[in-house]
Amino acid sequence: MPGPLPKPAGERRRRNATVAMTQLPAEGRCGPTPDWPLPPLILDEPELVEILEAREAELWAELWSTPQAVAWERLKWTRTVARYVRFEVRAETGDLKAGAESRLLEDRLGLSPQAMLRLRWEVSADEVAEQRAERSARPAKRTARQRLKVVDGDAVAGT
Repeated sequence: MPGPLPKPAGERRRRNATVAMTQLPAEGRCGPTPDWPLPPLILDEPELVEILEAREAELWAELWSTPQAVAWERLKWTRTVARYVRFEVRAETGDLKAGAESRLLEDRLGLSPQAMLRLRWEVSADEVAEQRAERSARPAKRTARQRLKVVDGDAVAGT
């Protein structure tokens, strides 16, 4: 005898089902970058404001092309991403408090592998690109005529 039959679903002790992973496209988010939702920076140094705002625009565009941006768009997290960008840019200048806030938001936005796992996000495999890369890595098939051209014509003639 192999053992007792399994209990019906309603009588089992563990009822917690595993939650499926949300698949994010490997190619990232397509489409235009959303408009910047935060007001302009207010600092005493106009040159620094210009530099920081240029870096914010660069990072903003970069983030909205990632796979995670698909989920952010679905969840309407535009302002949260903008806050992350603002704190991250300030952290890059050496602001420790901005660095701490940046790290917290990075975790909540799924910008690290551990954060993605916690959010149950997974980047789906791009099977078409993998097949394309595999084909380009394989040597091209040669015809019978091309294989025979390897043999020297003089050697065949016996000279």
